[in-house]
Amino acid sequence: MDTAQNPDSDHKKTDLPSSASVYLDPNYWNQRFSNEEDYEWFKDYSHFRHLMQSHIKPNSSVLELGCGNSQLCEELYKDGITDITCIDLSSVAVERMKERLLSKGYEEIKVLEADMLDLPFSNECFDVVIEKGTMDVLFVDSGDPWNPQPATISKVMAMLEGVHKVLKPNGIFISITFGQPHFRKPFFHNAKFTWSIEWSTFGDGFHYFFYILRKGRRSLDDEDSIEKIQMPSISLYHEELEGEDYIFRTNIEELNS
Repeated sequence: MDTAQNPDSDHKKTDLPSSASVYLDPNYWNQRFSNEEDYEWFKDYSHFRHLMQSHIKPNSSVLELGCGNSQLCEELYKDGITDITCIDLSSVAVERMKERLLSKGYEEIKVLEADMLDLPFSNECFDVVIEKGTMDVLFVDSGDPWNPQPATISKVMAMLEGVHKVLKPNGIFISITFGQPHFRKPFFHNAKFTWSIEWSTFGDGFHYFFYILRKGRRSLDDEDSIEKIQMPSISLYHEELEGEDYIFRTNIEELNS
């Protein structure tokens, strides 16, 4: 997911949901994808392209989780990354994505209907796994961000365990999100995982986080660096955010309540 930068995009036809809880309804997504050509959450590729290029090689095999109708896979393809597999839970999103990619000549990009909580791939088969705003949906009904609901913890761990399983040794998981390190750390640093953790931020006024988790590189230094990090300030104004990104603001406001 990302924020729409294309003024001609059909996302304008979509009514904005009243709250983020609507994103938990599969019917909402099927209806939306039926009418919407493309939409980009959390900024478009141009805002973090330099970060992607620092970590993904042209010959990398890439899995994108929750592709929706984002143009991320197309942008990666244009940058020479052609071994791409996209998955989404919505059959509507998958079929429309297939049609769009074929119409543009991107036959090599594979698009599958699949659940990111139960990945249908063998162990150690991807160099890179990317999610962009998809994990954020799992936190929509998490309750207290410091103590998420057990159901939320279960879903997030299922996602991360699947990602860790399909990554090759030294493979990387890229997570583009609103989630701050002090909320993501308990999940990323679970004893089940061997990855190292680093991150960057991008965006003006409001910071989006770009996490890089490298499998097999975990060390005590990673945990120490997270404890010492100083977090950037957070803006809570709608005007600072683009498109629907502000709807996830609800969860952030809970941090100050």
